[in-house]
Amino acid sequence: MEPRRSLGWPILLGVVLIGSIIALGVGWVLVSIAAALGSENAAFYYAVLGVGVALLVLVLVGVIVYLALTVKAIALSQRQSNFIDSVTHELKSPLASLKLYLQTLTRRPVSPEQQADFHRFMLQDVERLDTLIDHLLDAAKTLQRRPAQATETAALEPVLVRACANAVRRYGVPEGSVRLDCDAGLRVRGREADLEIVFRNLVDNAVKYSLPEPIVEVTAQATAQGRVVVLVSDNGPGIPVSQRTNVFRRFTRLGSELERSTPGTGLGLFLVRSLVKQLRGKVTVRGRLPDRGTIMEVEIPAA
Repeated sequence: MEPRRSLGWPILLGVVLIGSIIALGVGWVLVSIAAALGSENAAFYYAVLGVGVALLVLVLVGVIVYLALTVKAIALSQRQSNFIDSVTHELKSPLASLKLYLQTLTRRPVSPEQQADFHRFMLQDVERLDTLIDHLLDAAKTLQRRPAQATETAALEPVLVRACANAVRRYGVPEGSVRLDCDAGLRVRGREADLEIVFRNLVDNAVKYSLPEPIVEVTAQATAQGRVVVLVSDNGPGIPVSQRTNVFRRFTRLGSELERSTPGTGLGLFLVRSLVKQLRGKVTVRGRLPDRGTIMEVEIPAA
């Protein structure tokens, strides 16, 4: 998670605003007195007037900053509420499903075929819980560790192969639904564990939001500028242009949590952006025009 911000700055700003308001009030009193005494105090009058105007501007700037901080705090609170709703749903659903299957197995005879189905469904629920825990742990430690050294490199193809295979297995889609095109010798700078998190989340999202018939394409190629560009495209509903920056914020998911059918916590793309930034790269969202879907573009330094 992001490191906690200190309260010193807002407290200091509040103290400065209060002091400025008091000084402004005293200044206007002095100005009124000077005006009442006559024109012989004109220099003092204009001096106090100048100080008063400066304090008024300072108060105005402080109010604007406070407004910005308040809006930011409200937005963060809304995203945290969204996160709590999603995590509660992600925990409750698989646990309720596991409880139901276990009660059925213990209370009445079940045929071998049904037992096999129950075990498969229970394993899927356990994997869903495991994925949730992985996201939470990854988010907790991502920004706490140091960026990878410039000398660390990793082969890209095995990472992408595992990411595609995991998504196919998790959602039970045909292997041809996720297509990979990557040079075998392509290497990039960074930790292999970081790359695993980045592309596991991107491919997982591409398949998840394209169900029931996903068509996901993953391509990777080197550029003449010493970079590697990885494109993950899908045939899902797409991301509105106005939301393509917001989706990388932590706890952010599109739509209402109570109406959403796809599982998630709003941490996946936050992890992607944070790790790609640590890898000295960038990630962008594009529409798959003229077709339906989304293209996630990741650019990172080549080894």
